Amino acid sequence: MKRVFNDLHLSVGESEESLLRLCEKKLRAPVRYFRILRKSLDARKKEDIRWVYSAECSDREESSPRPVYPTVKASPRVLIVGTGPAGLFCALRLLDCGIRPVLIERGRPVGERVRDVESFLRTGVLDTGSNVQFGEGGAGTFSDGKLNTQTNTVYNRQVLEFFVKFGAPAEIAYLSKPHIGSDRLRTVIEKMRTYLLENGGEVRFSSRLEDVVTGGKRVLVTVNGSREEADELVLAVGHSARDTFEMLLSRGFLIEQKPFAVGVRVEHLQSEIGRAQYGSAYQMLPPADYKLVSHAGERAAFTFCMCPGGVVIPAASEEGGVVTNGMSDFARDERNANSALIAQITPADFGSDHPLAGVAFQRKLERAAFLAGGGAYRAPVQRMGDFLMERESSSFGEVLPSYARGTSFAPLESYLPPVVVSSLRAAVPDMDRKLKGFAAPDALLTGVESRTSSPVRILRGEDLQAVGREHVYPCGEGCGYAGGIMSAAADGLRVAESIVGKYL
Repeated sequence: MKRVFNDLHLSVGESEESLLRLCEKKLRAPVRYFRILRKSLDARKKEDIRWVYSAECSDREESSPRPVYPTVKASPRVLIVGTGPAGLFCALRLLDCGIRPVLIERGRPVGERVRDVESFLRTGVLDTGSNVQFGEGGAGTFSDGKLNTQTNTVYNRQVLEFFVKFGAPAEIAYLSKPHIGSDRLRTVIEKMRTYLLENGGEVRFSSRLEDVVTGGKRVLVTVNGSREEADELVLAVGHSARDTFEMLLSRGFLIEQKPFAVGVRVEHLQSEIGRAQYGSAYQMLPPADYKLVSHAGERAAFTFCMCPGGVVIPAASEEGGVVTNGMSDFARDERNANSALIAQITPADFGSDHPLAGVAFQRKLERAAFLAGGGAYRAPVQRMGDFLMERESSSFGEVLPSYARGTSFAPLESYLPPVVVSSLRAAVPDMDRKLKGFAAPDALLTGVESRTSSPVRILRGEDLQAVGREHVYPCGEGCGYAGGIMSAAADGLRVAESIVGKYL
């Protein structure tokens, strides 16, 4: 019989083989079946940092039952727009149930997309169809591949199991803070595509959704100038699909404004973050991360999408705008740590009740950052000490920028709203009290972090179909129903199961 043992402790550097001995001691028998359920780091006492585990074991050979999914009686034509986590996981679950989906993606396959991004970093010539925002895998492909989520749903484990199935490290299934890394995530996505194709799915790249017409028993769409029909349409577009939002609004879809957050990327030396979090043991542990919140200013400020041992990347998808994001490979072995440092923005800040006013707000900040950086997609930067003292920067200290397109010194006031600047200025000393060194004078602030989440929500009902629009399913982060890889993938699974339920 399987038993679960919690609160198993190992010292830093102690082999996980010791877990077997601990389990055998508790089981009072040799272990024949063993599985780690949870692994986290307890660093509350820097002089006694420990790994904490939960494990499932048995004195008999055991097997895990495979999930069984219902098979549809019909073969509906399901068209999925977007190959980010929401679209890919929706497609995978549809295949589980016997539906062979068609995925359309405005960008290119991940291998070509990587080359397009590298070309942009070298030349400054932006491909608006294939970049950090658009292409196979979605915006998360150029990130840290973090699989954290604030929601606790039945789908979370299924998402992790899918990732492992397609080549992600097995440890993501039990780590408290799992990540894949941008480098490994690309390989995982390619394997997902291969699986979809081998099982009857279809994936079409460089294919942009241009129109959607509803009202009949099927949905009529226009893709690259050609019309086609689908029984069900899944809108798994990302939060940067601004032209798609405009088209849907013109077609009468109900879209509402949504709050989000804006700010900068903050960079520190990774070694200093490690020392602050773990003390002298930091070199024996994985690269340290952090998550900070402050209510010291007029607006709540917080860190988001922290990338240990990573880089700040140019993430523009429109010409004439600077956008930043963070990215780490699996090893997280770059010199700097970076994180978004952002403050809340509400629809009241947009200056308009137009459903897409949040998009216009983002675009204004991105163009201001482009000008502040001096053009050519250079990013505006300011040293932390100068920011806190309200003076302009003129030189770098210990922390050098990792942003590949180059930087120019400019104060945050030149591209961020005053309420955001003042809220961040109040938040940083408060955060420094929680993480020593966060306010280090040589830390760098690089702007602008504008696409933390979608500025819109495409309204849907309890059946997950767009309000007043049968057969159309808004899905994932871009449509306002997720906030990261995990929650977007989980929403894709939910939408797939809703579609399947119509055909059983």
